[in-house]
Amino acid sequence: MPLKIMLKKKQLSAGRVPLLLFLCRMISALEVPLDPKLLDDLVQPPTITQQSPKDYIIDPRENIVIQCEAKGKPPPSFSWTRNGTHFDIDKDPLVTMKHGSGTLIINIMAEGKAETYEGVYQCTARNERGAAISNNIVVRPSRSPLWTKERLEPIILRNGQSLVLPCRPPIGLPPAIIFWMDNSFQRLPQSERVSQGLNGDLYFSNVLPEDTREDYICYARFNHTQTIQQKQPISLKVISVDELNDTIAANLSDTEFYGAKSSKERPPTFLTPEGSESLKEELRGNTLSLECIAEGLPTPVIYWIKEDGTLPINRTFYRNFKKTLQITHVSEADSGNYQCIAKNTLGAIHHTISVTVKAAPYWIVAPKNLVLSPGENGTLICRANGNPKPRIGWLTNGVPIEIAPDDPSRKIDGDTIIFSNVQERSSAVYQCNASNEYGYLLANAFVNVLAEPPRILTSANTLYQVIANRAALLDCAFFGSPLPTIEWFKGTKGSALHEDIYVLHDNGTLEIPVAQKDSTGTYTCVARNKLGMAKNEVHLEIKDPTRIIKQPEYAVVQRGSKVSFECKVKHDQTLIPTIMWLKDNGELPNDERFSIDKDHLVVTDVSDDDGGTYTCAANTTLDSVSASAVLRVVAPTPTPAPIYDVPNPPFDLELTNQLDKSVQLTWTPGDDNNSPITKFIIEYEDAMHEAGLWHHQAEVSGTQTTAQLKLSPYVNYSFRVMAENRIGRSVPSEASEQYLTKAAEPDLNPTAVEGLGTEPDNLVITWKPLNGFESNGPGLQYKVSWRQKDGDDEWTSVVVANVSKYIVSGTPTFVPYLIKVQALNDVGFAPEPAAVMGHSGEDLPMAAPGNVRVGVVNSTLAEVHWDPVPLKSIRGHLQGYRIYYWKTQSSSKRHRRHIEKKILTFQGSKTHGMLPGLQPYSHYALNVRVVNGKGEGPASADRGFHTPEGVPSAPSSLKIVNPTLDSLTLEWDPPSHPNGILTEYVLKYQPINSSHELGPLVDLKIPANKTRWTLKNLNFSTRYKFYFYAQTSVGSGSQITEEAITTVDEAGILPPDVGAGKVRAVKPRISNLTAAAAETCANISWEYEGPEHAKFYVEYGVAGRKEEWRKEIVNGSRSFFGLKGLMPGTAYKVRVGTEGDSGFVSSEDVFETGPAMASRQVDIATQGWFIGLMCAVALLILILLIVCFIRRNKGGKYPVKEKEDAHADPEIQPMKEDDGTFGEYSDAEDHKPLKKGSRTPSDRTVKKEDSDDSLVDYGEGVNGQFNEDGSFIGQYSGKKEKEPAEGNESSEAPSPVNAMNSFV
Repeated sequence: MPLKIMLKKKQLSAGRVPLLLFLCRMISALEVPLDPKLLDDLVQPPTITQQSPKDYIIDPRENIVIQCEAKGKPPPSFSWTRNGTHFDIDKDPLVTMKHGSGTLIINIMAEGKAETYEGVYQCTARNERGAAISNNIVVRPSRSPLWTKERLEPIILRNGQSLVLPCRPPIGLPPAIIFWMDNSFQRLPQSERVSQGLNGDLYFSNVLPEDTREDYICYARFNHTQTIQQKQPISLKVISVDELNDTIAANLSDTEFYGAKSSKERPPTFLTPEGSESLKEELRGNTLSLECIAEGLPTPVIYWIKEDGTLPINRTFYRNFKKTLQITHVSEADSGNYQCIAKNTLGAIHHTISVTVKAAPYWIVAPKNLVLSPGENGTLICRANGNPKPRIGWLTNGVPIEIAPDDPSRKIDGDTIIFSNVQERSSAVYQCNASNEYGYLLANAFVNVLAEPPRILTSANTLYQVIANRAALLDCAFFGSPLPTIEWFKGTKGSALHEDIYVLHDNGTLEIPVAQKDSTGTYTCVARNKLGMAKNEVHLEIKDPTRIIKQPEYAVVQRGSKVSFECKVKHDQTLIPTIMWLKDNGELPNDERFSIDKDHLVVTDVSDDDGGTYTCAANTTLDSVSASAVLRVVAPTPTPAPIYDVPNPPFDLELTNQLDKSVQLTWTPGDDNNSPITKFIIEYEDAMHEAGLWHHQAEVSGTQTTAQLKLSPYVNYSFRVMAENRIGRSVPSEASEQYLTKAAEPDLNPTAVEGLGTEPDNLVITWKPLNGFESNGPGLQYKVSWRQKDGDDEWTSVVVANVSKYIVSGTPTFVPYLIKVQALNDVGFAPEPAAVMGHSGEDLPMAAPGNVRVGVVNSTLAEVHWDPVPLKSIRGHLQGYRIYYWKTQSSSKRHRRHIEKKILTFQGSKTHGMLPGLQPYSHYALNVRVVNGKGEGPASADRGFHTPEGVPSAPSSLKIVNPTLDSLTLEWDPPSHPNGILTEYVLKYQPINSSHELGPLVDLKIPANKTRWTLKNLNFSTRYKFYFYAQTSVGSGSQITEEAITTVDEAGILPPDVGAGKVRAVKPRISNLTAAAAETCANISWEYEGPEHAKFYVEYGVAGRKEEWRKEIVNGSRSFFGLKGLMPGTAYKVRVGTEGDSGFVSSEDVFETGPAMASRQVDIATQGWFIGLMCAVALLILILLIVCFIRRNKGGKYPVKEKEDAHADPEIQPMKEDDGTFGEYSDAEDHKPLKKGSRTPSDRTVKKEDSDDSLVDYGEGVNGQFNEDGSFIGQYSGKKEKEPAEGNESSEAPSPVNAMNSFV
């Protein structure tokens, strides 16, 4: 039978011969094993085993110890240099060398100073075979200097300002660790607002009153000397707005005091680093730390990104509230530009840090010791990298190789030393020095020329015991020079082994991956070289695994009863198992109620505490197994019901009648737990190909305990069985023993065979490979065959490894091929596969579609026709046709502009298509291209066409300006898309009365060249709704609507409102906040631009006081509100905000309630002149009544009504005292005139609505002012049709009507 030997997991066939495991390894370098007996006999050059670090910082208060340890045979002697010259330790009484080593001890505790011994030290270890040297050890004493005396002035800042408290610690060795504390040695709290920088300074993005303290202290801790130095405390005082106001009030008169305000909110600026760009250099392997600290109000948040790259996930860390970015173990790939972004609600800034990663030298291949025999060849390789590239220098026995004694067996080639035909005198220690400006590497490697016969270091007659079906490792440690070859035999005379797999490791160990019973025996390891031979015998015994054939079972018992768990163990007769019972993975309680009798654990008088998991663990010297069961304790019941559960798993699985493609499996059923077993389920595991995965094999009746199983070739089978009853399925049984079937040719061929070219001259054949189970044997390969479908060529075939793709080159473009892929292994071929068809690679089409025609369907739709491209010109799979079309210019000259090309693709072989969404009254061009799987072909000649006129879009804007008593002026912008030549504009409008009813509609034609129109002879104090649209010869376009109100009288005419009638910008904005106040009330109005349906609120409070804002919610989305219950003669601050996501708040305004008007109303009844006037009026009325009575009696008529209408003396309406409303908003039954000079008839009086602050039901905003009597004059903009915003148009605030409307 063939014997398979795997070297480094590769199989070598040795043919049908007796077992002779032979491995000849040609290795030029040999490591000397660290066997004490071997080392005692071998001569060896020195090797440095321990040394002090290159940068050695010492404590000046303790003795200096500079380490240098080395090994070698004979033991090496030691010497030192200091600062490049010999250091004679015998001349310095404070310096001694440790016995048996090169370690120096400098006794400075008795006398002397550490600074005296500061310098660069190097140790040399030497024996007759060479000299090894240590690194250059730079010895420096640590330093912890004091802080420089300085006078620190107190710092006084206004609330909200930024601040940097400098630390500037003294320069120590090593550098100090910085932290900030107070006088009580408590660390100062840090946050996103306050944090410590990498340089130790303390940064405040903005200060708050709670930052006031007198003990900001910077500490520097020097760990090497365990000392802490302290800076002088820094005093900081943060003055709030109220404190500033008090200070100003104390020094200024009332006329000079305007109130101090806190620092305004501001966008971020960087405190560190400065500027917009900076540079950072870091060494490979170190931690890169980048820092950005910003100031601003509100406190900025820091974000980090890497330009043209991503931050490494597992090496990126954020420190100091994300102000510091750290990347650990940096490499050259981490070089690049890093950007930190500081952002708050007012803006964002960024800073770019350009990072360059340099590298001190690091090993690619470090030189390794060489053990050669006389006449052999070898190499020492010293390969290092760095940035910049390091220089390589060689030394021999500590001397530069250029001035060292010549050795004819040695040749230097850059970073390699080549040895040929070495002799014993070639033994030496070589040093490789790789250095650049950032550091150096020094490595010692010896060349030891030895002539040693083979030695086997493994003890003779070692006995190995292994559990069956596990791996067995037989050791054969060896040494010799030249390097011996290893041969393994089984038995005393090299008896043969059949159908086993062996792995021979480099160290001579023989591995049997799956040891079987027949692997037992004596194995001989033989080592040979030209100086002799050595052999060693070891013994292998295979033991049966320990198994629990009767496991403890789940139990439910009543309190006070008895329970027994059974655990029956089957084991190898030569191994003595120990059985241990555990409860909940711990020892059993120390209670006499627990007893162990052979295979049983018995618990009597069960209590609730006894419930838990009980585990039976069986251990031998080679393996261990365990099984567990749960005990549940319940209260006693008079008649316990039977317990139904899933079956216990089968056990004692056994394989018999083992044939090539079948085996018989037998098992013993477990307890059915009061529910009969209905069936058994058999599963298998393939340990060779899919270890750990179990697959369904078969099902048999619940009365059977044996099954004949069909097997596949070349599978290492294990089986397990599960039982099933009406309750459910048991847990799987223990796995059976393994059974390896013989190899056979494959039964199946690969599936999903396809042929598809990726280039015009290739054919890529792909398939889904067979899995390991389907391979049926070792050496799985595939035979790939192909030929042209339409030709007479013979099949071309190639055998490839176990891959899933093969590329055929040099094929003609897009030609059909027949393809076959057949599986084969070391035994033979699979059945002949069926051929499938594929195509070689596609190329771009060569021809363009011809006879392109365009038909215009309407102003927005066109139909395109073309002739198909010949199939031979397509050179690939036809994907479809693609139309490129674009608008060259509009037929209207003022709208000429370029629009990018659009693309429409039509699948398959279609030869026509529709172009939708065209712009009316425009000139278009198009071309057509054919598309295959490779891409597009050439374009057809461009074809142009015109679209007819269409209806225009709505005018871009409409606004109403200059309202007067009887006229309104309309201004508009033409439609953004006229879609033809405008013929005229149509304006329709109608009045709206106080009950929201629409009046008659007026229709007006306006020439197309107009952008402004004034409507005259309108009713005063009347709301109008306007409908406005443009027309072309085709028809009318979309309309835009607007609403406006004529003024009440000439005195109330407002200056033009630039913002009236505009479509508001989407970005929220509250402006023109104004307040008109009386004695105890005020009316607040504002302008709002932003999304519709905003919910407003008004906040107000007494100016100059530190009290919370009082908040009032505005009903609906109106832009005015009445405040009541104010104190007379008091200055108030007020602001307006929006609820919801926008959360926008306006700037503050200040107004003052005045007593003048209110005092006249309250005190007028007590004035003498008023009483006299009333008496005179009463007397006059009495006289008139008498006169009228007399004239009536005489039959005369007095036209009182006409004269009253002609000579009415209107009243000046003061603000009402009871509810704070203004005089012109009267109840429906109260028809008083509105104002002086007003001629508004009673049926057009503007009426008071549901609430005091509800001035109007139309529109979303109001722009208005208050007259000197408190009445409201306003223009209301009605609800607008939804139109896209036309840009950021400004809206100026309306001017005050008179001086009474201005508040300071």
